[in-house]
Amino acid sequence: MSLGLLRIEGLSKRYGKDALALDDVSFSLDAGEVIALIGPSGAGKSTLIRCINRLVEPTAGRIWLGDTELTSLDRRSLRQARRRIGMIFQEFALVERLSVMENLLSGRLGYVGFWRAALRRFPQADIERAFDLLDQVELGAMVDRRADALSGGQRQRVGIARALMQTPDLLLVDEPTASLDPRTSRQIMRLITRLCGERGLPAIINIHDVPLARRYCQRVIGLRSGRIVYDGPATALDDAVLTEIYGAEDWDTGTAQAEASDDDVAVTEA
Repeated sequence: MSLGLLRIEGLSKRYGKDALALDDVSFSLDAGEVIALIGPSGAGKSTLIRCINRLVEPTAGRIWLGDTELTSLDRRSLRQARRRIGMIFQEFALVERLSVMENLLSGRLGYVGFWRAALRRFPQADIERAFDLLDQVELGAMVDRRADALSGGQRQRVGIARALMQTPDLLLVDEPTASLDPRTSRQIMRLITRLCGERGLPAIINIHDVPLARRYCQRVIGLRSGRIVYDGPATALDDAVLTEIYGAEDWDTGTAQAEASDDDVAVTEA
């Protein structure tokens, strides 16, 4: 295994006595690399994402971010390390009553003192960065709008910008399109991969939509029953590989229909 920016060795997670959610998972992620994490429901995808930043504690294994072994950190050191890991959630995880700008600035809470954050006295550089990121996610006109007044796609854009406010070394993305329509899903995936590419920011994207994974990610990791059963280029996701990941299915029909639907969206966007 190469010594990438993120390294995972022998990672396992067991819930209770019998439920093994992750089983000896090992892989590395290089700087600037964006991978799609796919697999059936219950395969361990979300557990893997959450083990990396220790929102879920692994049962066994080791995780490094650069030279830092995340799995060995005490609580205080872990808080500091988490500043290097941006997280984008399926359900957005915004504070509904706060404005778009206030939600973005919450991405800097790990860097400013408690009282400055409580009084909303953020450094001018943070405020300027927030304005710049809102322009990049095409929400510059919605600075003062409350989060609960936004559409699903707009909320996800705020979530992306908030994660980038941390200036992270790694981005973890948990089902970013699960609550979105097909057209908005494509826009969000395009935005995430573009912003990562511009920054050389590595990312792991947990995603159910195989056509989206193929279209926007060069590398795919497939999980089944907590184990990696595929790790390779998206272009090699043929029927045999998909059957290994998901089980038997008429992949020719399903994939053709999904890609035809994706093409329809492209015509609409154009």
